[in-house]
Amino acid sequence: MRDYKRILVTAALPYANGPLHIGHLAGCYIPADVYVRYQRAQQRDIKFVGGSDEHGVPITIRAMKEGVSPQQIVDKYHAIIKDSLQKMGISFDIYSRTSSPVHHKTASDFFKKLYDDGLFEEKETEQYYDEKTKVFLADRYITGTCPVCGNANAYGDQCEKCGSSLSPEQLINPRSTLSDAVPVKKLTKHWYFPLQNYETWLKQWVLEDHKEWKNNVYGQCKSWLDNGLQSRAMTRDSNWGIKVPLPGAEGKVLYVWFDAPIGYISATKELLTDQWADYWCKEDTKLVHFIGKDNIVFHCIIFPAMLKAHGGFVLPDNVPANEFLNIEGEKVSTSRNWAVWVNEYLEDFPGCEDVLRYVLCANAPETKDNDFTWKDFQDRNNSELVAIFGNFVNRSLVLMHKLCGGKVPVFHNAVIDADDKQLMEDIQSAKAKVTQSIEEYRFREALYEIIDLSRKGNQYLQKKEPWKKAGVENGQQQIDNCIHLSLQLTANLAILINPFLPNTAAKMLHMLKVVEKMLDWKNAGSFKLLSVGYTLRAPELLFRKIEDSEIAAQVEKLRTNAVTGSAPQGTEKKALKENDAAQQPGPQLKPEIVYDDFAKLDLKTGKILSAEKVEKADKLLKLEIDLGSEKRTIVSGIALHFKPEELVGRQVVVVANLAPRKMRGIESNGMILMAEDKNGKLHFVNTEEEIEPGAGVS
Repeated sequence: MRDYKRILVTAALPYANGPLHIGHLAGCYIPADVYVRYQRAQQRDIKFVGGSDEHGVPITIRAMKEGVSPQQIVDKYHAIIKDSLQKMGISFDIYSRTSSPVHHKTASDFFKKLYDDGLFEEKETEQYYDEKTKVFLADRYITGTCPVCGNANAYGDQCEKCGSSLSPEQLINPRSTLSDAVPVKKLTKHWYFPLQNYETWLKQWVLEDHKEWKNNVYGQCKSWLDNGLQSRAMTRDSNWGIKVPLPGAEGKVLYVWFDAPIGYISATKELLTDQWADYWCKEDTKLVHFIGKDNIVFHCIIFPAMLKAHGGFVLPDNVPANEFLNIEGEKVSTSRNWAVWVNEYLEDFPGCEDVLRYVLCANAPETKDNDFTWKDFQDRNNSELVAIFGNFVNRSLVLMHKLCGGKVPVFHNAVIDADDKQLMEDIQSAKAKVTQSIEEYRFREALYEIIDLSRKGNQYLQKKEPWKKAGVENGQQQIDNCIHLSLQLTANLAILINPFLPNTAAKMLHMLKVVEKMLDWKNAGSFKLLSVGYTLRAPELLFRKIEDSEIAAQVEKLRTNAVTGSAPQGTEKKALKENDAAQQPGPQLKPEIVYDDFAKLDLKTGKILSAEKVEKADKLLKLEIDLGSEKRTIVSGIALHFKPEELVGRQVVVVANLAPRKMRGIESNGMILMAEDKNGKLHFVNTEEEIEPGAGVS
């Protein structure tokens, strides 16, 4: 492993067009913070920079929806995002914003350097134009059908359903988001960055020099490089953003994906006015980008090519991107408010910041898309944090006060036994495993080892039973040894858990009456963290039990908000009363389609042959469906509405040509049509009379 003198960590810049949701935390902010806190505990020179991305089309779209200026939007949501990150313990050294004067100058100077070096291609091309609003349409002002997955609401730069990077020209039946008009092509001038000129270098740098990158990152980069790179426009027609610093470029701004990653550089400049170049321009700096998988191409191909072209900058050592986090079996959708918003979580669960950090790390989508459910959130809190980790810490301190007078007892080497030795070995082994896992960006694995170590602590106490040793030969010595090692393990757990659950670690330090310096990573594995004879504070519960009623309320809130379309309004909350439900307007009609769109659906009648619950998924049922010519497995989110035994023999209508999708490890081949009444009850969409399986529906 290369010996670096300093580390620079970046986390993806969130668009300041709405609050953060838990997918943002799971994707990059919690993993980045864990890594940074660990490196700080190692006493390494590390800086953690981030900020809000305040340019680009999502900002202007939000401004239009709310009837305010783009500046008002970014001011509002930058404050909300920054507050949420701070309260969740994301420990940036600086959280900046791309509207800052330093950033505007840095990005402009970067563009001008490439321009002066003759590295741009100036092209006049036909681009989509909205004749109703008289404006050129940036990628996100255009929606249409995704050519990859068939999603009817894909954007001109990306399909949020399947994650494919797109161009507006690839969309089927494109329409303007401003007026819903069919856009036309019109000539406009832009400056293009010739990515193809860097293809050979990128293939060597990514595919040969960085084979250690995560499979999802390496694979996506390889796919792009294998398909061949093309010139990409680095400017857009807009009045919101960083003005193109060239004569004759009125009404044009820097492309947001040219501008945004430079935000990492400008944030570092704000943080370290005189020393910023040490972290960006010295080869002994380790640069690490934490991102979600939708940003892989930009951070692993486009931005490195820009840095290479400019010259003088270090390139990323690693880009540990996570996959997507779904919610209750469905993809996050901010447009229909299918999301768990961080600012609302902080209001609903005060003092439970570490619980969310724990769940999102323990269930992080490190190698594949994962699913967040409120039931799993509750189970992990109650079964792991409360019943295992918190229980061990509490038992250790309670027993110390009960059996050892509230002081750290002496350790008697004369009566040490195999169980004592095994626990000491377990502590040393856990430190080594956690260290290696964090260094290699396997945070779920590291967190598991910590919880497992606390589980071994509980087993140790249960086996030793110090409360039964009073009055037996060498009884007090055995008690002392057991409590001494349990307390030393507690102190070790504080060190190991600190990068993951900093508030919890702080509570443990308070109870142990030790200073923050003890959390230095070098101290992990020591059995001299707490001095013999030292009086410790009375134990306090580290975590509280989360009740069924709290979880039911969150599930209902998620469902209700998605059905009604109510959107989060910053820190304000919209309360919907049950007696007003009937007065709520129904869901908005989706964009108009033509017959050819409908004709793409292959609808068939089917009969349910068997039904069973999917393990650890309260909403899902695994169904075997007879479609006449074949039998299909379909996973359907109807378990809250139907008992499995009620469904056998029922007729259904199935979308038979829907692309297969894995849910809880089961490949689902199709979708059953359902209707939802005003009370939220699901009903099968069906023919008036039963018909044989496999019949076409039109």
